[in-house]
Amino acid sequence: MILHFYFARRFIRVFLTTLFIFLAFLTLIDLVEQMRRFNSDNVSFTDVFFLTLLNAPAGIYQILPLVMILSSVSLFLTLARTSELVVTRSAGRSAFTTLASPMLVSAIIGVSAVTLFNPIVAATSKQFITLEREYKNQETSTVSIGRDGLWLRQGDVDGQTVIHARSAIEQMTTLNDVSFLQFDTNGQPRSHIVADQATLTQRGWQLQNAKQWALNTTDSPEETARINAHLLVPTSLTEERIRESFSEPSAISIWDMNSYINELEEAGFSARRHKVWFQMELARPLFLMAMVLVGAGFTMRHTRFGKTGVAVLAAVMLGFGLYYVRNFAQILGENGQLPTMIAAWTPPVASILLALGLLLHMEDG
Repeated sequence: MILHFYFARRFIRVFLTTLFIFLAFLTLIDLVEQMRRFNSDNVSFTDVFFLTLLNAPAGIYQILPLVMILSSVSLFLTLARTSELVVTRSAGRSAFTTLASPMLVSAIIGVSAVTLFNPIVAATSKQFITLEREYKNQETSTVSIGRDGLWLRQGDVDGQTVIHARSAIEQMTTLNDVSFLQFDTNGQPRSHIVADQATLTQRGWQLQNAKQWALNTTDSPEETARINAHLLVPTSLTEERIRESFSEPSAISIWDMNSYINELEEAGFSARRHKVWFQMELARPLFLMAMVLVGAGFTMRHTRFGKTGVAVLAAVMLGFGLYYVRNFAQILGENGQLPTMIAAWTPPVASILLALGLLLHMEDG
């Protein structure tokens, strides 16, 4: 037990050191990038630095597998050079016994990252996107999904229009049970339109069975109401622009992901991307454990055998390869070419099996 605690402490120390080095490196690079993107006359250095800090958690969260495999390589190289692994094996402990505590620590780090750090990343990413659009004088998100349906906002020279629909088809070209509330440039309501269906065309929203009330007159709105079988409402929105306004999966906390997926599906949208992301997050601890095994598989042998640099390079390259396969499987899952569970869970499971095979080969010769 004492030996397990010893290896666990060593691994935690190496992991935190590597993590802070990458954090400082990423923050410096991102600060330079943000200063390049924003005009110094409009955005102060303090604002740019705050944006950089908001973007730092997302960057660290994304490279956690790289940090994990480098920590594993560093730990076991140090143990091999000091002959601590030789002493451990001479005491009758196998490589798998030595790996038990680093594996447990990596699992705890993975679970903590998903359950505790993920909501922080989601919150900071959302705030980063909001401030970035504000500093660039871009419009904020035009789409909002809720339990009561879909909300959109569009603007033109005449003012703003708030659109509410109970549901929509997946292609985002038709809204059902829709209402339009139009405001003038002073923010005062000028008309209200209710329709059975609204179809997005190149000319605008084509409404069917629409009833329109004028709200900017002194007369009773019901007295001036007009019923139209077809009514065209101009819009600057496009299908691509509406889709881009949906929240990125990474900007949604894992604790809120299930409810957001349900709201998307109830509104008639595809939630495949968010489902794949959710399962990928659940599988993240397993993938981090695989990175520890890969690093150990190449560096647990004694340094007197030579070719240490080649072993380190092979471990890092294999880690990058597995990370690439994981991202590729995620893309296939989001496109519907792979089932969600297979896209999310196959790469980490296959990575662990590959690393275990490598360790067994090393142990048995």
